[in-house]
Amino acid sequence: MRFGPVWPLQTPTPTPTETATEVATDIGGLLPFDIPMWVVNIGESLIVVALAIILSRILVRLLGRRVARQFRRPSLTRTALRGIRAGVYIFALLTILNIYGLQLGDIALSVTVFTAVVGVVLAPILGGLISGVFLLADQPFEIGDMIELVDTGQRGFVEDITLRHTKIFTLDNTFLVIPNGEIRQRDVVNYSAEDSRTRLSLDVMVTYESDIAAARTLIEAAAREVDNVISGGPDIRVGAARYPASPTVYINEFADHGVLLTLRYWVTEPYKLLAARSRVQTNVWRRLEDADVEIAYPHSHLYFDDTSGEMNVSLNDGLSGLNGVGRTHAASGDSPVPPRQDPDDLADE
Repeated sequence: MRFGPVWPLQTPTPTPTETATEVATDIGGLLPFDIPMWVVNIGESLIVVALAIILSRILVRLLGRRVARQFRRPSLTRTALRGIRAGVYIFALLTILNIYGLQLGDIALSVTVFTAVVGVVLAPILGGLISGVFLLADQPFEIGDMIELVDTGQRGFVEDITLRHTKIFTLDNTFLVIPNGEIRQRDVVNYSAEDSRTRLSLDVMVTYESDIAAARTLIEAAAREVDNVISGGPDIRVGAARYPASPTVYINEFADHGVLLTLRYWVTEPYKLLAARSRVQTNVWRRLEDADVEIAYPHSHLYFDDTSGEMNVSLNDGLSGLNGVGRTHAASGDSPVPPRQDPDDLADE
């Protein structure tokens, strides 16, 4: 048996300019030309980013309703869905770093060193995130609630609650973004916490000569005529107490200038409190205008009798001579009021 010549298999040796990351690839021989490795890495990274975006949207669409039924709060639902997106993007970032040759241990070491260096800078951000977690856990208000900032008097609707800030859509058609660490330290009034019904009050002072009973009846009837004012029904429970649902007038104080009456009434919604108050006051004015009731105002009466003492008042005769005196003083720049003179002297002039 004869054998032909055996040729040794030789592998091409890389040139000095061909390093491990610069060796070209022809993608299994499918392309007639070589592609640099950095181009392949960029392409793989773009594919990972695209897959991460598509996967996050699919997961949010599939799990959105289940998460909403589980938490039953819009703020927690949005936070959970943001966490799902963040988890997908973090996994995509780790995959991209692995494409470029970075291992998880190297990444952890780098993150540890970086955190130790810039920990002072990240402290406020981490504090805001922790405040956001407590804000979501305490549930002082929810998305869609109407709240008021006590220190500034601004009112609006909660538009969004994130781990970093709370966005409020004010009644002036503006957005107010407050960091969670700041809003947790401020006094906030929630008008939509559990019951949207809100109680308002109106002070009306009438004179002592007025018919107090008629005034109370007329003021209560005036409040019932407003559309969004609760005219009656069962008592409204606030905590352990119960209050009348219908408008009620109380005698608040016997003041210096009259009797202070306080009207307390409930409105169905807290969204237009100023408009409701204005309509109630308009009806009260119209009702009391033709009744035997007079709205009191600050005034004083002075009485003089025999025990009040005496006040000397005198009127000089010969007032015609004052004209010349007044012109003289006016020309000299002094006061035009003439000095006290003898009436006989004025007559001689």
